[in-house]
Amino acid sequence: MPRPQRLLALVALGLMLAGCVNQEGATLTPGADLRRLRSFHVVKFQPDNRGIERLIADDLRRRGLSATSGEEAARPPEVDALVTYSDRWAWDITMYMLSLDITLRDARTGFPLAVGRSLHTSLTRQSPTEMVGEVIGNILRAGAVAPATGGNNGAARP
Repeated sequence: MPRPQRLLALVALGLMLAGCVNQEGATLTPGADLRRLRSFHVVKFQPDNRGIERLIADDLRRRGLSATSGEEAARPPEVDALVTYSDRWAWDITMYMLSLDITLRDARTGFPLAVGRSLHTSLTRQSPTEMVGEVIGNILRAGAVAPATGGNNGAARP
């Protein structure tokens, strides 16, 4: 293949692969102990009008943890951790969640205990539920959080 055609083929391949970005991971703050956390309140991100706070709380409950969601002022007083998040959306024929960042914070001080991120461009896109599961799973694995045991089966506290 002549040199200009090879160069053009490499550029085309590079452009195709540029749309296949997929990043995920979680970081634990040094000294943070997530194993003591059993109850969470997911604080609604004000610009979010898609109910991502409910998806996060649902995911935590499916994992056997107690979770509520809503405004920070509505959090239960006995909650162990606050969960904050930000989501970014993009357009590629349809709207899709491009990235999701979730931070677990100490409920008393607001200090970040762990941060997780999921980023999927158009060709590797996932549903919001899948991205929430990916981020929460990575955070909990990083902190080795075990599901709660006992009577409420992870239901939210009143």
